[in-house]
Amino acid sequence: MTDPTPRKTAIVTGSTSGIGKAIAEALAAAGCNVVVNSFSDTPADHKVAATIAAKHGVRALYVKADMSKGAECRALVERTAQAFGSVNILVNNAGIQHVAPVEDFPAEKWDAIIAINLSSAFHTIAAAIPLMKNAGGGRIVNIASAHGLVASPFKSAYVAAKHGIMGLTKTVALELAREKITCNAICPGYVLTPLVEAQIPDQMKAHNMDRETVIREVMLEKQPTREFVSVEQVAATTVFLCSDAAAQINGTHISVDGGWVAQ
Repeated sequence: MTDPTPRKTAIVTGSTSGIGKAIAEALAAAGCNVVVNSFSDTPADHKVAATIAAKHGVRALYVKADMSKGAECRALVERTAQAFGSVNILVNNAGIQHVAPVEDFPAEKWDAIIAINLSSAFHTIAAAIPLMKNAGGGRIVNIASAHGLVASPFKSAYVAAKHGIMGLTKTVALELAREKITCNAICPGYVLTPLVEAQIPDQMKAHNMDRETVIREVMLEKQPTREFVSVEQVAATTVFLCSDAAAQINGTHISVDGGWVAQ
């Protein structure tokens, strides 16, 4: 039996693990068909989509796209439209990080971070806008960072890219304000992802501290709650911004950072 209510279709970039995977899961739980993405195209990547589909009774598709390449970013949107008929929700989550002083920062790392963390969002948004207009509306959510609002040393490319995402968010929101398409950003603090979890043993060894102390006093030193943000909290915020209740939230950000930028 065909569902009489067409499901919304959501793309989540960088979504086979961590924050992106949690967002894809949450949108599927809310009834959306979802496209998950990474650059690796392994059986495990396809299994993420299959598991989401089986768990939530929606359609889910894995699409490989290298988010450092504009053409592949746009092809991701086009492939989604071909498979599902439209794109209603776009979540730009893909990102990488590198830490080094400006004078030692490898040029290739700068280029890659700007491409993946900032330019990819431009390309996916540009490709999705005509589809959202044809659908009568849409939601764009850019996963920024507390570093989109404040800086930290040794993260020049990441901070520059995330500040750029904030500007892009505002511009897109203003351009589309009368199209029933909103564009907002989420600014998480430190989130306990597998990538961050893997750093904890090294930090314990470097600082000669136990796990809880190194988390509280070193990793979360800037986060007043001294607690990690969970991927589920970022995902729930994303679902809210994609809901009817958030129709008049546009061109702004929600900080999910334990009070970091309040200081």
